[in-house]
Amino acid sequence: MKTNAAILWEFGGDWTIEEIDLDPPKDGEVLVSWEATGLCHSDEHVRTGDLPAPLPLIGGHEGAGIVQEVGPGVQGLKPGDHVVASFLPACGRCRFCSTGHQNLCDLGAFIMAGTQLDGSYRRRAKGQDIGVIALVGTFSQYGTVPEASVVKIEDDLPLSRACLLGCGITTGWGSAVNTADVRPGDTVVVIGCGGIGSGAIQGARLAGAEHIVVVDIVGSKRDKAIEFGATHFVTSMPEATALVADLTRGVMADSVILTMGLLEGAMLEEAANIIRKGGAVVMTAIASIGDVTPTLSMTMFTLFQKRLLGSLYGEANPRADIPRLLNLYREGKLLLDEAVTHEYKLGEVNLGYEDMRAGRNIRGVILHEH
Repeated sequence: MKTNAAILWEFGGDWTIEEIDLDPPKDGEVLVSWEATGLCHSDEHVRTGDLPAPLPLIGGHEGAGIVQEVGPGVQGLKPGDHVVASFLPACGRCRFCSTGHQNLCDLGAFIMAGTQLDGSYRRRAKGQDIGVIALVGTFSQYGTVPEASVVKIEDDLPLSRACLLGCGITTGWGSAVNTADVRPGDTVVVIGCGGIGSGAIQGARLAGAEHIVVVDIVGSKRDKAIEFGATHFVTSMPEATALVADLTRGVMADSVILTMGLLEGAMLEEAANIIRKGGAVVMTAIASIGDVTPTLSMTMFTLFQKRLLGSLYGEANPRADIPRLLNLYREGKLLLDEAVTHEYKLGEVNLGYEDMRAGRNIRGVILHEH
């Protein structure tokens, strides 16, 4: 079939809307009509080259849609099912899936390859194969994707909001609840109030944190941060450090979660200085693949028993956590409507990223037209 998709042809270039040829699903694959997709910063990292990927590539990994067709061997899905794309697939059989760490599934090795799981392609344009990011490529009206990359959800939930759980909100929520292990009464610092940051703030709130200090250089995000659950908002790390010292009588924060647009090595020292003895620095934000510049007081980490933790997809188990978070949304406890700042058409994808870079968006969402 033919469909439209946003393709990146060169690093640093714009996304261009092209008509592509899409093959039907093969063994273990499903054809999905994507109804909505979030504009996640990770696709911007691919565009800039901070995250290397083989081009040309269809972007988008934060999608929700409806199954149109299933290939041989598909057991858990049927046409008409509503699904959310999980940017990290979960096979359910590897060591990591079988021990409750679906975010570390062995199939994750394919998410930046551009191909399907069998190493081949299902999309073509201008006489050549076109890859997809994270096996799903949701900047397309339709996609042929692995069954392992989608999670079935209930039909009454709005796909324009459910799509946010394919990456950003789930990643932020899990960074607080799972990686930082926020407990009732904790003091938590979240650096960056974008798509992931909004999830981290809410995760800390739902986990019972007493103080949630949000740091963002865009002062206009203050009201949104407070709406998500922040108790305090500042625009610089020196302000945050002084505030946390005052709030905790010098003990300092239990954890700091890094969710800014681009993590740079020099930021880690400031983050380490804002946590208490035994506290945690959680690195969720993406750094440039070539950045090897972090400087840290290693003695401080030893003598104060501080912890530096990476967090991939917030250590979430998507097949369990996406439905769980949607239940919290249904109950009004997880704010997804409030996280969507603007909605766009596919042809406005570059405008959406311009708004994100300018700090005008918490999360932009593309609504596909069929």
